[in-house]
Amino acid sequence: MNNNILVVDGMALLFRHFYATSFRQQFMYNAYDRPTNGVQGVVRHVLKLVETLRPQQLIITWDMGSQTVRNEWFADYKKDRVAPPDELIPQFDYVKEVLDDLNMFQIGLKGYEADDIIGTLSKTYKDIVIVSGDRDLLQLLDEDNALWLTKKGYTVYDQYTKARFEAEHGITPDQFIDVKALMGDASDGYKGVKGIGEKTAFKLIREFGSVEDLLLNLDQLTPAVRTKIETDIDSLKISHRLARIITDVPVDLDLVESRSTLNISKPEIQTILDAHDLKISSKYVQTLDL
Repeated sequence: MNNNILVVDGMALLFRHFYATSFRQQFMYNAYDRPTNGVQGVVRHVLKLVETLRPQQLIITWDMGSQTVRNEWFADYKKDRVAPPDELIPQFDYVKEVLDDLNMFQIGLKGYEADDIIGTLSKTYKDIVIVSGDRDLLQLLDEDNALWLTKKGYTVYDQYTKARFEAEHGITPDQFIDVKALMGDASDGYKGVKGIGEKTAFKLIREFGSVEDLLLNLDQLTPAVRTKIETDIDSLKISHRLARIITDVPVDLDLVESRSTLNISKPEIQTILDAHDLKISSKYVQTLDL
């Protein structure tokens, strides 16, 4: 595969744009009575990314259902996630339909999260820009990739490289897994160690290097921190496993390499948007430098 690969977390963009445009219960529908808030945002966002980065390859990744291998490891994984609104549910499939019509390559694997596919791609290819709103992906940073975290609109990002992450936090990206294990992640349903927040988690990993070495040196901790860890040691261990993004997912690399080369033109884009009655103006499409 050629260099300069754009990998997009499709689910992150879909949720982001749906909630950004529907927070006052103002839902968009096309002429076919299909809800489009999130779909329109994703399409505009990806087109703007293509214009900005001019990648040779584009890969849009998706979660494939709520159950993954992590639910086998830990039954309560993400069990408290709120169900998506009724207006969003049809857009999970509809956005894929539109992106497919636009000849944009998409991939998802049952049993795995989009993060796992992104992790596998990041360890397989060089010169990747990952776009997402998920800070968990910081653990994937290395010399061959960058992470652009969505910040504002379609063009403002918090851009991370491995060097920036290490300068800011004093640990390696891989050690961020240990930090997550200690502090937990309420949105994913694993609690880490009760009473240890982000600040303390970073401090402990800077000092001891890893959860494993921390557990070998409990006698060096303050009595209060040691008690917290000993009380929640089982939670800490499963949290460490859940926090790690899988990087050896059985992705069909032949399919990726044969399908992900970017090949779109403005006339085709406009024709497809019109066919789906998406409220993205022709003026917007024409101003894109594709």
